[in-house]
Amino acid sequence: MIHNEPIIRRADMIRCVMCADAPCDAACGLLKPAELLRSVWLRNEQTAALRLPETNPCLTCAAPCESACVRAGEVPVRDVVNRLYYQVRPECETPLPEDEERLRCDLCGVPLENPFILSSSVVASTYDMCARAFEAGWAGVCFKTICTLDIHEASPRFSAITGSDGSIIGFKNIEQLSDHSVEENMEIFRRLKREYPTRVIIASIMGRDEAEWGRLARLCEENGADAVELNFSCPNMAEDGLGSDIGQVPELVERFTAAAKRACGIPVLAKLTPNVAEMSPAAEAARRGGADGISAINTIKSVVSVNLHTYVTAPAVRGQSAVGGYSGNAVKPVAMRFIAELAKNPALKGMHISAMGGVETWQDALEFILLGGGSIQVTTAVMQYGYRIVEDLKAGLNLYLAEKGMGSVREAVGLALDTLSADTDTLERDSVLYPQFRAERCIGCGRCAVSCADGGHQAIRLDENRRPKLDGKKCVGCHLCVLVCPQQAVVPGKKRVTPLR
Repeated sequence: MIHNEPIIRRADMIRCVMCADAPCDAACGLLKPAELLRSVWLRNEQTAALRLPETNPCLTCAAPCESACVRAGEVPVRDVVNRLYYQVRPECETPLPEDEERLRCDLCGVPLENPFILSSSVVASTYDMCARAFEAGWAGVCFKTICTLDIHEASPRFSAITGSDGSIIGFKNIEQLSDHSVEENMEIFRRLKREYPTRVIIASIMGRDEAEWGRLARLCEENGADAVELNFSCPNMAEDGLGSDIGQVPELVERFTAAAKRACGIPVLAKLTPNVAEMSPAAEAARRGGADGISAINTIKSVVSVNLHTYVTAPAVRGQSAVGGYSGNAVKPVAMRFIAELAKNPALKGMHISAMGGVETWQDALEFILLGGGSIQVTTAVMQYGYRIVEDLKAGLNLYLAEKGMGSVREAVGLALDTLSADTDTLERDSVLYPQFRAERCIGCGRCAVSCADGGHQAIRLDENRRPKLDGKKCVGCHLCVLVCPQQAVVPGKKRVTPLR
């Protein structure tokens, strides 16, 4: 059974740093603990459990993996493996699929071996990087934006907001476009297409006028690109009339899309900016210009932090900084809102949506698919964890589809759209869904009572044993207590009642 919430949480292995060439693997001759830990971190615990051998080798093992760890003795590898055996595997009702046929899909008619594509960024900017991504299992790459501009990057150009476990929550970049010449990038395309003919190359381009948009689109097609993505959304361009300046003006989106379509015969996608109130006007303009699909979202204009001593925002470049693009898991709710807006727009019916914005796990990817995404693009998670995450993206999604009895990932596209409204006026308001307390999980911390008292409706108190008690006359079913409990000991109750008047 695929669970909405993981049985083993990141907090259970918080000291694991997901090493390169992990010493724990070298110390263990029976399992690949680093691979198992990575799968648990990426919420793919079910497939990790199903990959284990029938007999648990950890029962009679002295755990050399734990002492070999770069944080020796701090990562409970054996405990995680035991929990995979005895907590997760008994819950798994569907065997691992024998192949990945369910993952096959397409991008505007171009076949994809799976829905996972590297988005246009530093992770897809050289031949070697794209080749290694293909070897790892990515179905395609959207190559870093090609232009005729003379690009010189700032240093440093990245900053981030991190969580308590050290992982990146939100990521800011002030990076611009490909700093290789057009000719160098065309050679990369030719070589990739020769050596990886079944993998998809999407050429991200940015021109300065109609002629340049057309010329770049034609060159990319001639040199092996399978599709073109028009970058109407980069927030980091200094010149006026480029990047997100275009995406905010539907007339320019339509004009430059039409220029690219006239110049090439391969599919054209318009990559749109989230730095707008609504994305539909630009998307409809792209369709009028002939676009075959939409890519969204690009990064969100942001300021992430200010140094309290120098007063410079991050990243600081010789005492100065700039507004930059925000990405990472923190932007996923914003990205999903835009994807749903596009998918529910009848004027865009039939257009392919290549969705992105904060995808780290297969669940993240699936949520975008359920909201209308036909393919999924990823960058920030790769920058943090490497190309290897595609193994868990594919395996987790494949097992989910098998468990749901779906023969193709296409069957999942858009399934969540009918349950989503643009506003809250349509929601039922005549009942209350009370929280339920799980005594076996509760540690008596009182977080639920504190949050309810100071941020809710004063409906929870602690008894003499530090266990929460609910006052049903005060509870309005907001579920703040469900969200703040560190033990997942508060869950939605099964009883729905008419609220007291």
